[in-house]
Order: sequence, then C-alpha cells, then structure tokens
Amino acid sequence: MTQEQQTQALAHLVDIYSGRATGQYGLSQINQLAHAVQAAHHARTQGLAPSVVVAALLHDIGHMVHDLGEHPAAKGIDDQHELLGADWLVRYFVDDVTEPVRLHVAAKRYLCTVEDDYFFNLSKDSVKSLELQGGRMSEAEIADFQKSAYWKDAVALRRIDEMAKDPKGPMPPFKDFSPEILGTLKD
Repeated sequence: MTQEQQTQALAHLVDIYSGRATGQYGLSQINQLAHAVQAAHHARTQGLAPSVVVAALLHDIGHMVHDLGEHPAAKGIDDQHELLGADWLVRYFVDDVTEPVRLHVAAKRYLCTVEDDYFFNLSKDSVKSLELQGGRMSEAEIADFQKSAYWKDAVALRRIDEMAKDPKGPMPPFKDFSPEILGTLKD
C-alpha cells in the first residue's frame, strides 16, 4: 500500500468508528467505540502483538458494516459479524489481523466448551448470541478450530472481548492506535 492508501484506510476506519460506533453496544452500558478502544487497550497492556491489538480494536467492525440495525441478536438474527468484519478488513489488513477477527466467535464457542466457568462469566449479550452462533463446540469442531494457525490469537482476543465492556474502563482515543493500524496494513 502506498502512503496515500494507508492514510485513506486509516481515515475510513476513523470515519466508521466516529460515525457508526457511537450507538449502544447491545445490552452493554457502553458503545461500540468504547468497546473497541477498551479491547485494544487491554491487548496492548497485555503485551500482545500489534496485529492482535488491531484485531481487538476492529473485531466488531462487522456490526457496523451491515444494515441489520443496532442489535440483531435481540431479533433472533446472527449477523455473522465476525465473517462480515474479516471480509471487510481483508482489503486493508494482513491475515494476522483478519483471521483472529474471523475466529473470535468460534473462540467464544471453544472457551465455553473447554472451560467450565467461562460461560458463567459471559455478558447477557454474549449468552444470547452464543445460542445463535451454534452454542458449544463438538469434539470435531474443537479439533478443526485448533487447526487454524490463528486459534490462540483468537482465544486471546475473545478473552479481551469479554473484559472490554466496562463503562468505567479505559477509553483512549481511537487514533492512539494509529501506529499499530499503520504497521499491520498490507504492503
């Protein structure tokens, strides 16, 4: 990507997050923008790779690039935001960013299956959407999930996802993550 294309990609993301991410985030007491920057903050604080920081920042972009409304799960619709988001992001980002985004819902299903207490720590939204997303994984689904080169990043992202719903949590500006964004764009 040229420097001009990188600048345009960053501006496009800033536009989405300043315009479409300010509505309420499902049943949470924060909006999508707060959820995104909290997730990226947690990833950065944990010392995760810049690609995982960006994946954490952008993991729910799929909710903002469809026209199903603010909370489709409440209507019994799985918006498949993980697939929409990863497919949207692939025009700009390397697989190290897009694949954890694509797999973060599978990671929730995985964690609910392999860790006895994970399900009980889910937010109300996550419990509701889990049903729509296929529920707990079968043994075959677990084995298939673990074949991905990005499954561990997706699990790290999913753990952060659940942490990043705190109305009193950190709220750094979106643009604070520009270095990581610019560093993970395609060449």
